[in-house]
Amino acid sequence: MHAGNNFTLKEAIIWTRRDIVLYILLSAAVTAAYEIFNLKWLTIPWLPMALIGTAVAFLIGFKNNATYDRMWEGRKIWGAIINTSRTWGIMVLDFVTNQHASKKLGQGELSSIHRRLIYRHLAWLTALRHQIRQPKNWEYMDKKHNAEYKKFFKVPEEEISLEDDFQNFLSEGDKTHILSKKNRATQIIALQSKDLRELLEAGYIEDFRHMEMENMLKAFYDEQGKSERIKNFPYPRQFATLNLYFVWLFVLLLPFGMIGEFAKLGENFVWLTIPFSTLVSWVFHTMEKIGESTENPFQGGANDVPITNIARTIEIDLKEMLNEENIPEPTAPVNNILM
Repeated sequence: MHAGNNFTLKEAIIWTRRDIVLYILLSAAVTAAYEIFNLKWLTIPWLPMALIGTAVAFLIGFKNNATYDRMWEGRKIWGAIINTSRTWGIMVLDFVTNQHASKKLGQGELSSIHRRLIYRHLAWLTALRHQIRQPKNWEYMDKKHNAEYKKFFKVPEEEISLEDDFQNFLSEGDKTHILSKKNRATQIIALQSKDLRELLEAGYIEDFRHMEMENMLKAFYDEQGKSERIKNFPYPRQFATLNLYFVWLFVLLLPFGMIGEFAKLGENFVWLTIPFSTLVSWVFHTMEKIGESTENPFQGGANDVPITNIARTIEIDLKEMLNEENIPEPTAPVNNILM
């Protein structure tokens, strides 16, 4: 997520400069062929160009609305995870007690149980964010413009392994068990449920409170499933592919349509085809790329939902509930990019 006021012009140019060079070369080649080599037939009437441009504008608008919805849904999902995580914290602290237990525990032992349940939840957050940052074939981070811009920031899930991230949250036994599974986040919630059942049987949670805490685990599964739905089901390829084809069709035909219009103004005005064709092509294609960059809100790009920052916010809140002293700092933007 970009955490500044705006992307700078320099950032926009870095992101689109290869395209700009291509637009200039295309329009210059058409203009030179028309003016220098006297190929006056290289013109297209403006009416069909206007019709194509109008259709492309509608398609880009539709795509950008749809991809924005995907991104905003991802942000709402992780906003819900923040709220349910805080609720989980107070339930653990207030519901797990000696009140109905036949064997009373000391405050230190109770605190150890509270810490285990809350830290295991932090491990769930860690596993989930690692899982949904795994690259998919349909994502766009391997494209040259994205790979080049990625030099300005780091994706924490690519910098540190899940095993190392688990180090402070899980016991060695739990960590070995979880790492042997494919869907680690799912199995962590299953461990939480098993732990709650054992606490119920020992009398440290009574029936009603146990049901409420199990409902919270269900809510975590719901939000995990929603995240996985966005991650594992791409924006429909037929829309994404044909949109791109239509934009490039318009961009390729644009100088042929403009050159005749500028020729009507006078001989030397023909050369204005180059800057104006480049400008219009840049606007249309960049709008297409904006939609493309928003399609996959967990792909590790500059426009992602900042799940690492959200997970750190939750970690801070829950550790403060435990009255711990070693509280991590919030994550900070790197070159205005917050992951």
